Amino acid sequence: MIRWACILALFAAPVAAQDIWVLGEVHDNPAHHAVQASRVAEIAPKALIFEMLTPQDAAKVTPDLRDDADALAAALNWEGNGWPSFSQYFPIIAAAPEAVIFGAGVPREMARKVGQVGLAAAFGENAVAFGLTSPLPSEQQRARAQLQADAHCGALPPVMLPLMVDIQRFRDASLARAALAALAQTGGPVAVITGNGHARTDWGMPALIAQAGPAAKIYTVGQGEDGIAPDGTFDEVVYAPAPKRDDPCEVFR
Repeated sequence: MIRWACILALFAAPVAAQDIWVLGEVHDNPAHHAVQASRVAEIAPKALIFEMLTPQDAAKVTPDLRDDADALAAALNWEGNGWPSFSQYFPIIAAAPEAVIFGAGVPREMARKVGQVGLAAAFGENAVAFGLTSPLPSEQQRARAQLQADAHCGALPPVMLPLMVDIQRFRDASLARAALAALAQTGGPVAVITGNGHARTDWGMPALIAQAGPAAKIYTVGQGEDGIAPDGTFDEVVYAPAPKRDDPCEVFR
């Protein structure tokens, strides 16, 4: 099944050069990570950005560790960090052995700061460029709040939903900022590994890149499951079977 997904992605891959490739995923789908590794091998990016790594984590990806999955996982303290097994992500790193690794993950303490001082103040410099000083259009705000409610199985108090939307905007902007910084530093191409929700072109990090760095050429890939497309818009959508999962809402009961 994973092989089928990779083959589909290979045939779907565009040939036009891009500055920034945004490769979405459903985090716990191994087939999606296999597609990302295949695409990264084709793109041969000069920079790889991971939502799963903070900037501090990325600095730990040293040349002496890049060929050793176990040692790198230990250096990153990966086990227990909430992300799927490092064995799913290591092939992506291995597919671009010369790429500079960037982290765009948002630590918990920074996410808490959004609630303490507000979205723009927590983000700091360039908040205006990434649209963080302006409220979202009301329809988008409602849609994003509903997505947060659904993602948390209706367990969040409604008063918490605006903050969750702000944190998601903060994550989008952090990814966009990292992508533009990586492009400026390396000249590109840049490949971004992130969830489908951040990869969508209508309101995710590609929309913020288009706002803050409109000269950058962006191509986004969303990954669906069992023929069902992910929410949002993408330049391309590829599909793979969904893995067997426990009920994600069980933890909220």
